[in-house]
Amino acid sequence: MWTRANGSPDATRAVDWEQRIDFARLRQDRLDRAKAALEASDLGAVLLFDPNNIRYVTSTHIGEWARDKNARFALLPRGGEPILWDFGSAAKHHQLFAPWLPPENFRAGVAPMRGAMPVETGIPDRLGERIATELRERGLQGEPLGIDMADLVTIEALQRAGVHVTDGSRVLLAARTIKTSQEIALLDQSAGLVDAVYDEIYRMLRPGVYEHEIVGRAHQLLFEMGSEQVEAVNAVSGDRCNPHPHVFSDRLLRPGDQAFFDVIHSFMGYRTCYYRTFNVGGISQSQLDAYKQCREWLDAAIDLVRPGTTTDEIASVWPTAEELGFPSEEACFGLQFGHGVGVGLYEPPMISRVHSLDAPVELEEGMVFALETYCAATDGHSAARIEEEVVVTKDGNRVLTRFPAEELLVAGKTYVRGADLLAATESPAPV
Repeated sequence: MWTRANGSPDATRAVDWEQRIDFARLRQDRLDRAKAALEASDLGAVLLFDPNNIRYVTSTHIGEWARDKNARFALLPRGGEPILWDFGSAAKHHQLFAPWLPPENFRAGVAPMRGAMPVETGIPDRLGERIATELRERGLQGEPLGIDMADLVTIEALQRAGVHVTDGSRVLLAARTIKTSQEIALLDQSAGLVDAVYDEIYRMLRPGVYEHEIVGRAHQLLFEMGSEQVEAVNAVSGDRCNPHPHVFSDRLLRPGDQAFFDVIHSFMGYRTCYYRTFNVGGISQSQLDAYKQCREWLDAAIDLVRPGTTTDEIASVWPTAEELGFPSEEACFGLQFGHGVGVGLYEPPMISRVHSLDAPVELEEGMVFALETYCAATDGHSAARIEEEVVVTKDGNRVLTRFPAEELLVAGKTYVRGADLLAATESPAPV
């Protein structure tokens, strides 16, 4: 039985009369988990460029424009507090309005920004010396430094400064694997925004609407409801369904199309990955059969989700590549798939027939992941795609994604047959 600690779930404002999302607890819990994961590793510190990890550790965020630039970086040393070097005046803003870390730990700094600031500018070596100094001051100069993601310009600069660089992504991924109660509440709210988007998409679906038109309205509605980033809204319809292209187009919807959508966005830093399939105006038996099979594969996986289950057990209930008509598991990777969701779209546990059968992971209470299945129709062009986000609970699981998907929904069916209309208006024959 699931119990909640927050009042008025899905309310997004803070109030004085009940406890809702406890952001102070969220910040501290995340930092504590990151510190514990670092202590359990063989690293002296981690240097973070991934915006998801920076947010997890420092609880700061300066907009999605920074996501692909490597423009800000944070150092988490063993036994110490994180230090963040941020872009321009953002550091000053954190000093004023992010009191959960010492003001001196928010600093201005310039990164090589994926090589846009090359060695000739002096920026890479300045970063390398800066990190080397911080490690020396803490007696960590002989310890390996883990990095989650960085350009080679930065890595080479650190090596010139005498820093032993190695992988650090494993530390933060380990910290992020089990979600706290506050994180689960935010993931639930994030999915709730997509519930509303799918209701709007269902109302929009009709012949004459373009895939990109649906994508635009989904973006608009998500931002209106409080999303801070829409990473992708995939819209795939008609002949584009098979093979799955994983991207929307300017295709016009037509009667009888099967269409599926994936909404990936972030609310308060927490993401969704959430597919739904519909039919437009009509349906065929092959489309209905594909949806039914897709749902059965998904339900078989969800039924196994509980503490102690291993990921190979879940992957085993999905069809093989050969059964799906592919030459190898890599060739159909992602069609029957599971992946953790949190501040990042792909977190542990990852589940697929490519790797899970040989390297299984045991499910634990507090894991949150998406399970997604795909089934091509026998008509050669239609296909069904469904995805649910699942929390591993003490005694089983709970599904966060609530827009109806047990049965295939047909949208845009507004036509009336003349014969039916005539029959309804004819007066009964005299007795």
